[in-house]
Amino acid sequence: MMEYSYVFLILLLPLLSFLVLGLAGMKMSHKTAGLIGTTSLGIVTALSYMTAFSYFTADRVDGVFQTLVPYNFTWLPLGKLHFDIGILLDPISVMMLIVISTVSLMVHIYSFGYMHGEKGFQRYYAFLSLFTMSMLGLVVATNIFQMYLFWELVGVSSYLLIGFYYKTHEAVAASKKAFIVTRFADMFFLIGILIFGYYTESFSFSFAGDVVMGEGAAPFIEANAAKAMAAGAMILPTALVLMFIGGAGKSAMFPLHIWLPDAMEGPTPVSALIHAATMVVAGVFQIARMFPLWIEYAPQAMSIVVWVGVFTAFYAAAVACAQSDIKRVLAFSTISQIAFMMVALGVCLPGHHGAVLDNHAQLGYMASMFHLFTHAMFKACLFLGAGCIIHAVHSNEMAMMGGLRKYMPITHITFLISCLAIAGIPPFSGFFSKDEILTASMQYSPVVGWIMTGVAAMTAFYMFRLYYGIFWGTENKEAHAHHTPHEAPLTMTIPLIFLSLVTIGAGFIPFGHFVSASGEAYDIHLDWTVAGTSIVVAVCSILLATYIYKGEKQPVADKLYKAFPKLHRAAYKRFYMDEVYQFVTHKIIFNLVSKPIAWFDRRVIDGTFNFMAWGTNEAGESIRGWQSGDVRHYAVWILTGAVALTLILLAFAV
Repeated sequence: MMEYSYVFLILLLPLLSFLVLGLAGMKMSHKTAGLIGTTSLGIVTALSYMTAFSYFTADRVDGVFQTLVPYNFTWLPLGKLHFDIGILLDPISVMMLIVISTVSLMVHIYSFGYMHGEKGFQRYYAFLSLFTMSMLGLVVATNIFQMYLFWELVGVSSYLLIGFYYKTHEAVAASKKAFIVTRFADMFFLIGILIFGYYTESFSFSFAGDVVMGEGAAPFIEANAAKAMAAGAMILPTALVLMFIGGAGKSAMFPLHIWLPDAMEGPTPVSALIHAATMVVAGVFQIARMFPLWIEYAPQAMSIVVWVGVFTAFYAAAVACAQSDIKRVLAFSTISQIAFMMVALGVCLPGHHGAVLDNHAQLGYMASMFHLFTHAMFKACLFLGAGCIIHAVHSNEMAMMGGLRKYMPITHITFLISCLAIAGIPPFSGFFSKDEILTASMQYSPVVGWIMTGVAAMTAFYMFRLYYGIFWGTENKEAHAHHTPHEAPLTMTIPLIFLSLVTIGAGFIPFGHFVSASGEAYDIHLDWTVAGTSIVVAVCSILLATYIYKGEKQPVADKLYKAFPKLHRAAYKRFYMDEVYQFVTHKIIFNLVSKPIAWFDRRVIDGTFNFMAWGTNEAGESIRGWQSGDVRHYAVWILTGAVALTLILLAFAV
C-alpha cells in the first residue's frame, strides 16, 4: 500500500494551484500564472499515469483487481454514521484519473494560445485548477457523502467557469441557469443519500467488505442493507432512483438538459473540459460506482435509466441535426453520447444463467466505461478544434465558415478523425466502444437496439453535416476578406494532434482486461452482425451528408427546409423546451404558486406579527405614563389597589 502514499498529491497540487493563483495570481504575469497551473497539472498527470501503471500491473486476487484505500479519515462522527474523507483506487477510479488528468492537461496547454491576452487570465487558470481538483476528488471518493461534497464543488467551479465572461449578460444567465438546474437535481441526490444513510446506517459503497485499507486508515462501517430491506423493499430502489435524478441533472439527461447548450457561453476550452471528461460524465460515473447496489437491490428500476437514456439520445441527435452554431451541435452531440453510456449501464441486468454478473452484464458496463474513455478523447479534440475555428473566423456560426480546409490543415485533419470516430467508422476508437453498446442494447431488447442504431446513424449524419459546413461548401469570402483565416498556433494544435492520435489508437486497447463490472478480465468480441449493420448505416449516413452538404450549392438541403419548415424550426428551437420551462416556471409556478404564497406571507403572516408588534407597542405607550419614577405616585397606586382588592374580597365574603 505504501507505493500509493503519493496519491494525495493528485488532489493537493491542483488545490494549491487554485489557492496560489486565486490569492496572488493578479500580481503575476500571464505566462507565470499559466505555467503554475499547467506545471501542477503536468505533475498530476504523471502521478495519475504512475498510479494506473502500478495498479493495473499488480497481481489480481482471485482474478480481480483489489479495491485499495490508501487514505481514509473520519471527518465528522455522527452516532453510528460518520462522514469520511479519503482516496479509493479501483479500476474505474484509476481509469477516470487518466481521463481527467489527460484532457485537463491538454486544455491547460491549449488555453495558453486561446486565452492569450484575455483579461482575467490568472483567474481562468485558478478556476481550471479548482474544477480539475473537484472532479478528481469525486472519482476517488471513498463514500457517497464525500462524492456529494466534490459533486457540489464541481457545480460551483463550473458556475465560475461558464460565467467567466461575467460582463456579458449571456454568460451570467448561462452560469446561473447551469447552477440552478443542477442544484435542483442535486436536491434529489441529497435526499437519496439521506434515505440511504438513514436505513443502511452507512454511506459506504456496497463493496465495503472487500476493501484493502491502508495503514492507519479508518475502516468503513459495513452497510446494514438488511435493515433497509426490512423497512420495505422500495427503500433502496427509491434512494437509488433519487440519486440517479441527481446524476441525470449533472449529465444533462432529458428533461434536465437545458443548461448544457447555454453553457457554451463560457470559453471554448472550458466547454472541452466540461463536455469531455468531467462534469457531464459525473452522472455516468455515479451509476457505475453504485452499480453493485443497482443490480442487487434495484434491477427493475434500471429500466428507468434505459428509457431516459434512449429518449435523450434520440432527442439530442434530432436537435443537433438542425443547429447552426458549431458549439451547440457539439453540445447536443455530447448529450446524445452521454445517453449512450447511460443506456449501456441500464441494459446491464443480471439474472442470466443464475449469475449475478454474467457476460451480458459485463458487456454493457464495460461498453459504457469504454465509450466514456474514447468519447472523452475525441470530443475534447472536437471542442478544441472548434475553438481553433472560432479563433480563426471570430464566429460560432457555420454561415461564417466554409472552405476552411485550405487555411487550417491540422485542424481539418484532426477534426475529420474525430468525426469518423464519433460516427463509428473502423478502425477509429468510437467504432469499438459504440459497437459494444449497440450489441448490449440488442441483447437487452431489439427495440432498444434498433433505436440506438438509428441514433448512431443520426450521429454520423449531423457530424458530417458539421464537418462539410465548416471545411467544405461555399467560402464566405465577404467575411474572410477582412480577416483571412489561419491555422492556430502550436500551443493549440499540439493538443489536437495528441488527442487525435489517442482517438486512432484507443480502440485497440484491451479495455475489458482493465475495467469490467466484476473486476475479472473480459475479452471484447465483436458481434459482426451488429458491427456490420452499424458500419453500413454509418457509411450511408455519411454519404447522405456528403451528397447534401459537400457541394458549393446545397439545393437538396434548401428543398428539405422548404418542405418541412415547421419541423426544422422546431428542431432548431430545441423543440421549445426552453419555452416550456419558461411557461411552467413563470406562468404556473411563479404566478399560481409563488405569488399566492408571497401574498399570504406578506398579508397574513407578516400582518399578524405586525399587528402583535403594534398592539404591544401601543400597550407599552399607554402604560408608560405609569412608570413616572415618582415614589409617592406608586404608593398611591399600591394603596388604591390594596383597598380595591380588600373591598372585593369583603364583598365576596359577605
